[in-house]
Amino acid sequence: MGLAERRRALGYSQEELAHALGVDRRTVGRWEGRTTMPQPPLRPRLAELLHLDLDELDALMGQPQAARTESAGPPPRVHHGSGDLDDMIRRQFLRAITVTSALVALPPDEGAALAEGALRGMSDDFLRMNGHLWQVYQLARAKRSVYPVVRDQLTALNETLDGRPEVEAQALCGAAGDLFQLAGELAFDGNRYTDAAASYTLAASASQEAKSYDLWACALVRHAYVDLYERRYADAVGTLSAAEKVARRGDGSLSTRHWVAAVQAEAYAGLGDLPACERALDEAEKVTGLSGPAHNGGWLRFDGSRLAEERGARYLQLGRLDLAEKALSTALSQDIPASGQSFRRRGAVLIDLASIGARRQDSDQVLAYGGEALRLARTTSSGYVAHKLQRLRTDLGPLTRDARVAELDAEIDALCTT
Repeated sequence: MGLAERRRALGYSQEELAHALGVDRRTVGRWEGRTTMPQPPLRPRLAELLHLDLDELDALMGQPQAARTESAGPPPRVHHGSGDLDDMIRRQFLRAITVTSALVALPPDEGAALAEGALRGMSDDFLRMNGHLWQVYQLARAKRSVYPVVRDQLTALNETLDGRPEVEAQALCGAAGDLFQLAGELAFDGNRYTDAAASYTLAASASQEAKSYDLWACALVRHAYVDLYERRYADAVGTLSAAEKVARRGDGSLSTRHWVAAVQAEAYAGLGDLPACERALDEAEKVTGLSGPAHNGGWLRFDGSRLAEERGARYLQLGRLDLAEKALSTALSQDIPASGQSFRRRGAVLIDLASIGARRQDSDQVLAYGGEALRLARTTSSGYVAHKLQRLRTDLGPLTRDARVAELDAEIDALCTT
């Protein structure tokens, strides 16, 4: 993906991107043609607009055409940062889903039943490994550290598909749909929403091929999160409506449909629809009536334990500050920081409480909760927490006259642009 493709994927015209950067449209055209490169002062803002870090921007831009034609020296430096790894994972996704889709379309031949049994055993191995990877992901402070193992798992999956082209591969599609969702989570946590959406789309496709309705519905829910974080609430409602229909065909003992409802509440809150939001939250809370394990701890982790913070966040969206603070304080008093998988959740609650303080013009509350969230973002390198901190800045407004709040604002800005 070059600059032009990235720009279009994020919905910018050349004129819009140029306006956001304070340059002429023809300048953007020259960058896309790789005849010139952005000047250093423009690079941080350009990277922010494209949801990239600076190394990823360098990898995206490549070497200018003039430099390539004039230089006979060594080839340009190859970047080995997370951007290149994302490209590798994405190429593996595309190849794997192409192969699995073709295999599913093939009629079985003689001996296929025996081969299918062996393949299902291999699929179970992949699913067990995927389950371990989800646990590592949840416990890891720095999520990107999981990338290399995900890459290796995808490579192994591809090799298995190559080695068994004659058998029906429905079970392997399920393993692929599982793994695609994990890689989408990794991209999402790094604020690479275009890459995350591509991963979730592939996850949904693979899950559909596998006729795994709960896995399919969860892929659609995660795709809806991309729209939610870009504040495209109406689009999210449409995706979640599809997820709701798919979930109805799934396992009624699982929490899938209740998770769909919890995320629908966020979309309705974004649209300002309090009654619909509360109806969805009430539906989500019915998860407590399920008997037995309602989730698998991997691609489905919803168990209702975070509904207090979800309800608080929704009330905050709707401007009901007293209701929001009560629910969020309850959530914070629970066991949210007890394990690594909850660092992101704790950060979200802290930022929401800081936002309530900002709207009440309470500098001390902003500093207490916002400062702790900032330290958490630095410790975990979570793009998710950093993104929410960046949104907190829009609430600070007049409070930045307080030197302490202004310093916090500057530190958040520095975190989000480096």
